[in-house]
Amino acid sequence: MSLPPGFLDELRSRLSLAQVVGRKVMWDTRKSNQAKGDMWAPCPFHQEKTASFHVDDRKGFYYCFGCHAKGDAISFVRETENADFMEAVEILAREAGMQMPARDPQAQEKADHLTRLREAMEAAVRHYRMQLSTAAAGEARDYLARRGLDEAALARFEIGFAPEARRGLFEALRAKGVEDRLIVEAGLAAEPDDGSAAYDRFRGRIVFPIRDAQGRAIGLGGRAMRADARAKYLNSPATPLFDKSRSLYNHGPAREAAGKGQPLIVAEGYMDVIALVRAGFEAAVAPLGTAVTGDQLDLLWRMADEPLVALDGDRAGIGAAYRLIDLTLPKLRAGKGLRFVLMPPGQDPDDLLRAGGAGALQKLIDDALPMVDLLWRRETEGRVLDSPERRAALDAKLRAELGKIEDAGLRRHYGEAIREKRYQLFRARPKGQGARRGPPPEAQPRPTTQRSALAAAAEGPGGERLAESVILSALLLHPALALEVEPRLEALEWSEPGAAALAELILAHADEAPEALRDRVAQVLGTEPLERLDGLDHLAVMPFRRRPADRDAARQAVTGALDRLEAERGHRMELSEAEEDIAGLASETLTWRLRDAAEARQKAAQAMQEDRADYEVAENGARIDRREREAMAKMLEELGLGDSDR
Repeated sequence: MSLPPGFLDELRSRLSLAQVVGRKVMWDTRKSNQAKGDMWAPCPFHQEKTASFHVDDRKGFYYCFGCHAKGDAISFVRETENADFMEAVEILAREAGMQMPARDPQAQEKADHLTRLREAMEAAVRHYRMQLSTAAAGEARDYLARRGLDEAALARFEIGFAPEARRGLFEALRAKGVEDRLIVEAGLAAEPDDGSAAYDRFRGRIVFPIRDAQGRAIGLGGRAMRADARAKYLNSPATPLFDKSRSLYNHGPAREAAGKGQPLIVAEGYMDVIALVRAGFEAAVAPLGTAVTGDQLDLLWRMADEPLVALDGDRAGIGAAYRLIDLTLPKLRAGKGLRFVLMPPGQDPDDLLRAGGAGALQKLIDDALPMVDLLWRRETEGRVLDSPERRAALDAKLRAELGKIEDAGLRRHYGEAIREKRYQLFRARPKGQGARRGPPPEAQPRPTTQRSALAAAAEGPGGERLAESVILSALLLHPALALEVEPRLEALEWSEPGAAALAELILAHADEAPEALRDRVAQVLGTEPLERLDGLDHLAVMPFRRRPADRDAARQAVTGALDRLEAERGHRMELSEAEEDIAGLASETLTWRLRDAAEARQKAAQAMQEDRADYEVAENGARIDRREREAMAKMLEELGLGDSDR
């Protein structure tokens, strides 16, 4: 809505900034000079004990010499009440006694009509408040007392009572001059389909007024006192004032509290919100008996970047949290998310606060789960992931869920978090539960890997470390290859903790560019692992190092080194198990196993010799230069396969 020229100037001229600010601060009387409009107070925007917040009432501006906050009356209301520009103007206009301008005669007529509807709602709130003190409300008062609500709480939240009378409110409002059609249009009464007299919509219920962000009554919520009532909770129907999918209970006070830094907590119902506020968590709201809607999520994000969703700890509460994930994923953007506060089973926030006090809830808030954790829990909880097919199904489902995130950068970060969780889950999976126990004893080098320069790198402890260095060096050049061999990397038992840490980091960030990955490694693990790999002469002759852009060469080096590591470790596993069998009676089976394992190792050594011959001639037929031959000879000598005549 555009404002006519001069409206804001007139508004500022009618207001005293000192009076507007004075509602939020305590003036330092020793430092202030009210006669000159020179006022000082502790700043309302940051914690301090000295009066560094200055208001120049004559000029209409404020400035804090501590946090450097500055502005006029409109910006002050925006910041302290967490309002947008037009809402702040409207608040100040009411205070100054100015009518907000209408766009046209029809708009003014509509605004006047809404004003009359609000007046009817306010009259209903007052009527139900008075009814709570009558004899008919005895049971309701007892219930509220059992829930711990004293007179101060009843007054603060304007809780009332609707007796069983069919037309009690209707007649009371008519007596005050409210038109019949306004009573019905405001949702306070309903008209039967048969055309008979309208009747009160709320009967035999405790009444909770619902106000908008500006504090105006827009609807009612009612809790039935009778166990056989048609609905335990009843809200006002959709009206020109009220749309429950776009409204929040306790919206205005929660917005102001969130603007002061309190955590914004989303609970399920009225009583939870009241309990939270009374326990000191004043930025608490509820979505009025429905699951959180997209419009309500937008309202929440206007108040806080990461609202805390505190749902009941029962199956229904967890289900509501899971459904909220589906709503939120497509709307996620950088800096806007959700965290989940999971109540103990069978408890809601009100139960927890009464049992353990504010400290018990604060502990759960401190441990609130980010949404990615709850997404992972939803997709993995109760699932048996003991086969490649089931794991692949999980991967497909997670990819589909992450695909709902429109923000590419945020989607990438979610992918990183999911990969880390997947890696930890499968790495920790015990034997017999789908974990990879190592290769079968007959594992042998694949034909495609027998041309690898380090085909025998798995031969012995030193050779294993060399093969591991091939894998890590190649993946640092082409991180995406880690995803192609992810299960094999997860199952690999690294010879050194440093190598395992580097491999885990590469897997977790396999979608990053090589330069970014190296920066991350240096940040997390230091530069030593990178410098060590870069300085290994043994790797200098590898095709993937001589041609860093050759992805296929890197892939061949990685798969070849993995094959040889698996063959060697399979061989050792067989020897170890065979040694245990030797303690008993030797058998033909034992003899076969030893022979078979020896043959596998011999084939690995033979492939190594073939690789040695291959490296005598480069791809273009030229001889490998002196440096590369010396490096190759050194590698072969260290592996115990050198040629003394060479």
